[in-house]
Amino acid sequence: MSGVNKNPKGLHTVTPGLTVNDAKGAIEFYKKAFGAVEIKVSLGPDEKVMHAEIKIGDSVVMLNDEFPEMGCLGPKSLGGSSIAMYLQVDDADMWFERAVKAGATVTMPLADQFWGDRFGQLADPYGHKWGVSTHVKDVTPEEMKAAMQDWEKKEMANCK
Repeated sequence: MSGVNKNPKGLHTVTPGLTVNDAKGAIEFYKKAFGAVEIKVSLGPDEKVMHAEIKIGDSVVMLNDEFPEMGCLGPKSLGGSSIAMYLQVDDADMWFERAVKAGATVTMPLADQFWGDRFGQLADPYGHKWGVSTHVKDVTPEEMKAAMQDWEKKEMANCK
């Protein structure tokens, strides 16, 4: 046991695992949308994906098909998800556009944000939410507070 790598190569302390209603289709979507690389796919006897690993940038994402008999359901079957994945990338515009062309739906348009990132959010066809971000400006806590207050005033004005 002493020679065993406690954190297998390519995995970080936290590795997301996504459940979807069509894992094979999702893998192809993530390849087109986020440049994912397929690492491995393990199929069950019924050809459903029991376990798959893809790599997006430097991070592994695990995924599997739904298995309702085991209580394993994706966000579409559950009516949504409270979890979002975040991609910190070098060119948010390119990544965002590529994902939209692949079939993602814009839920928050890409824009420069008060915290110093160019950021937007998408929903993939499988019900998972993705934030796409590029850090474009360092801001002090004071600058961020002032910018957030300006943003809140604009948002409140839009609500009237």
